[in-house]
Amino acid sequence: MNRLVRIIGGGLAGSEAALWLADMGVNVELYEMRPHVSTAVHRTGKMAELVCSNSLKSFKSDTAAGMLKTELDMLGSRLFACALETKIDAGGALAVDRDMFSDLVTNMLESNARIDIKHQEVTSLEDVAHECDALLVATGPLTSDSLADKLKFLTGSEHLAFYDAAAPIVMADSIDNSRVFRQSRYVEEHGQGDYLNCPFTKSEYDEFIDALIGADRVVKRDFETSDLFQACQPIEEIARKGVDAPRFGAMKPVGLTDPVTGKRPWAAVQLRAENAHGSSFNLVGFQTNLTFPEQKRVFRMIPGLENAEFARYGVMHRNTYVDAPRVLRSTGQMMGNVSNVLEIPVYIAGQLAGTEGYCEAMRSGINAAISISAQLKNVQPPKVSVHTVFGALIEYATNPSTKNYQPMHVNFGIMEPLQVPIRNKSERYAAYAQRGKCALEEYIDCLKRLDLFPKRY
Repeated sequence: MNRLVRIIGGGLAGSEAALWLADMGVNVELYEMRPHVSTAVHRTGKMAELVCSNSLKSFKSDTAAGMLKTELDMLGSRLFACALETKIDAGGALAVDRDMFSDLVTNMLESNARIDIKHQEVTSLEDVAHECDALLVATGPLTSDSLADKLKFLTGSEHLAFYDAAAPIVMADSIDNSRVFRQSRYVEEHGQGDYLNCPFTKSEYDEFIDALIGADRVVKRDFETSDLFQACQPIEEIARKGVDAPRFGAMKPVGLTDPVTGKRPWAAVQLRAENAHGSSFNLVGFQTNLTFPEQKRVFRMIPGLENAEFARYGVMHRNTYVDAPRVLRSTGQMMGNVSNVLEIPVYIAGQLAGTEGYCEAMRSGINAAISISAQLKNVQPPKVSVHTVFGALIEYATNPSTKNYQPMHVNFGIMEPLQVPIRNKSERYAAYAQRGKCALEEYIDCLKRLDLFPKRY
């Protein structure tokens, strides 16, 4: 298949799509503006750089996040394989050494003879829509203003934006180990588990919350819930909802026992390793909009972090995404007259398409690549079953009946109920997982019959 596809964006979705298409025998030009043009949160010019958490969420097969990992594994996701190769201990979650992960993906792309990486900014789709068979836009939530304005013009609607936040990272050797304890939730033995826990007494907690709410912010206004993606609420915004709100969220002490007191702490901050060496730790759930000096002052009130050295302060930035129910087909192709204007099919994948999450971006890249492969072969791609967790997400994200759309990640709340209801939650989720696996097996069989599955599998 001597065809050419251009992809804008070397993040998770763009990288995954490029590798899938190359495996299908398609030539790819992959445009990535970094390092020549950077963003507020990226540090390097490498592909698939993780800028928020280094966790890819739960690995358990009977969770929605775990179901998605099963799908990626069955589909032969190249990036998921990289994640497995660079994983670090994180309890029941899949966390990666972010630098090793990005290096592995970058090397894989650079060594592929069918992929031509171009480090330059694309400010107009028209500039790259000539002499190619399809165009995939996977520029992510930090799409440049110029390209976002072009998408706004082409879609005929306002592009949407919400504020997203990343948590700070502290150096391991600056943590006071006499005040923290290592334990995963519900693991009783001291010294077991993959998280460090900073325990609060009630008075320490109350003092911390007062300082958190009163601290100076970068964006100096209170945010409404509609402004912020729920999973990335800054910790100070959560605290504004009520003094105990963090204690029932990111700072919940449930399942933890302080070995010093033998009791559950009043609240706790969990720290998760950022790399395989354990040289730095992420403050789990502590996305923030506080200024850097205030982060240093307030977060050093956390027991064990009194002398914390920050490897990275938390940052807050605008995320851009299209109104998927009004803009995209389930294949990822843009609706309306966009293809007619540019004279080639145009697809969107990843967080720009309104699917939130690392693994969701990988799966979105595969979905777009399959759709493009089908278009190049002039065949109709099979519909992803709503019984799969990604199929349920796509159905929600591209259903015209979905109103006031905001980015969504996979979850059981948007999945089609079981034909025979199961009251027990664990059994119900296990049934979802089994049903989804069977549906995906049928989907993959269909892909193979249509010659839409890479021969390497």
